[in-house]
Amino acid sequence: MDIINQTDNVENPDGEEKLGQPMINLSLLRDWGVLDFYLLTGFRERNFPGVNGRPRLPFLVDEDAAIFESAARKWRTDFAIRWVQTLGELEFGLSHFSGTTREPRFNLQLILDSGGMPVNAVLIPIYEIIEQTGIDAQYFIGDWAWKLEAITRGGQQGRFNAVTFGFEKTFVGVFGSRADLGIIAEYLYDDRGGSAPVIGDDDVALGLRYAFNNVSGTTALLVGLYDVESHEYLATLEASSRLGANWKIIVEASIFGNSKDVRKDFPGFLETLADPETELAFFRDEDFLKIELIRYF
Repeated sequence: MDIINQTDNVENPDGEEKLGQPMINLSLLRDWGVLDFYLLTGFRERNFPGVNGRPRLPFLVDEDAAIFESAARKWRTDFAIRWVQTLGELEFGLSHFSGTTREPRFNLQLILDSGGMPVNAVLIPIYEIIEQTGIDAQYFIGDWAWKLEAITRGGQQGRFNAVTFGFEKTFVGVFGSRADLGIIAEYLYDDRGGSAPVIGDDDVALGLRYAFNNVSGTTALLVGLYDVESHEYLATLEASSRLGANWKIIVEASIFGNSKDVRKDFPGFLETLADPETELAFFRDEDFLKIELIRYF
């Protein structure tokens, strides 16, 4: 659903960091809901880790060789519209995006030696023009929050559909304290299956959100994502707390799990890349920990 702003893939691979998008936005607030029009001027390519960047695939992405379906390339003007309405405890929205996809697909370009044998490869990003329609909804019942996001997209080698739905249950004042504990459960589905360039084509996500409700605003979110078909998993941790009046610490970590051994040679990389049941094999040695210290003035 979050398609207007381009993802900053170098700052963090979780998709939450964004590059921003130049735009003109018109909002209409009426009794029948909020209607937003977006005129998106210009396009920002997704950035990818370099030779020393982590985590990344064994093949570098050649951003300079990017292919655009639009003749205007980065200067195409895109358009989006979203309508949101609240009815009691139900909040739902409808949206449509028309323009250059923020999520490229890739072509594998082989690098040959003098004898014509492949010795390496680079990935060429392809940015096509898409039409994406989506629906999102939240329904609150006491301490329960039920959530849904679903899209249908055309323009990237045929139409596909994807959906995420689940709930978060919050326990207030756990263990006799002022803290709140949230339990998260979601199911993610993408009908492209193993060919989808994303994690979450047939996966289950379970998580815990802990808010200490203290003066420092300490929070922690632990989420595990499990692939039903390939039995791969991804575990992430996000935690933050203020340190006094002027400092804040943020800790982020990711652990990738995969049972498939990847041969550390070029043919082995190609074999793994062609396996539709393998999405995280390349990242099995790419676990990372990020500690960020912020000073406010």
